[in-house]
Amino acid sequence: MKIIDITLPMSNQTPVWEGDKGIIIRQVASLSKGSDFNVSRAEFGVHAGTHIDAPFHVFNHGYTVDKTPLDILIGPVQVVRIDDSIEIITREVLLKAGFVKSTQRLLLKTRNSDYWIKDPYRFNREFVAIDSSAAEFLVEESVSFVGIDYFSISPFIDLKAPHEILLRAGIVILENAYLVNVEPGTYNLICLPLSLVGTDGAPVRAVLTTE
Repeated sequence: MKIIDITLPMSNQTPVWEGDKGIIIRQVASLSKGSDFNVSRAEFGVHAGTHIDAPFHVFNHGYTVDKTPLDILIGPVQVVRIDDSIEIITREVLLKAGFVKSTQRLLLKTRNSDYWIKDPYRFNREFVAIDSSAAEFLVEESVSFVGIDYFSISPFIDLKAPHEILLRAGIVILENAYLVNVEPGTYNLICLPLSLVGTDGAPVRAVLTTE
């Protein structure tokens, strides 16, 4: 079995959403200084790194991360490659990119992945994301999980509407998937968030497996 880690490594240099407080990881106890153990402390927002959004992110009545059904987060997933010429992913773009009917879990690999290679320590506003027509299409197709290779499933110019459409339908959103080394195709997904009680998002460790 081949395992592909699609989790963005988290460090003090990992960028966060524009305006958010950065990631802080520090050692608070050290064997070299006489402590019994090496102990580290981490501080970051729940939408840092590779993470999922729960409906509570945009709806006060929506369920929180700890209530996310685990069966949505484990199972077959289709990775679709979006052409580099695309700036906004519409319904038509998804169809032309090879979206397979009956797909339950979908990962979108775009030119965003280049940011993690060429500009990995800075937040970029010019990322590719889906519009409302694509979000509505995914709801119509009964998709239960959708992920993308940058900070937001929604474009910077319209952050809320696609999120609302997806999360209202109970679709789990994965953001900042690290798809640099992933080819289009079908894989098995394991995407498990920290079980943070009452939160709107949580970092995950996500992997793809293939025989």
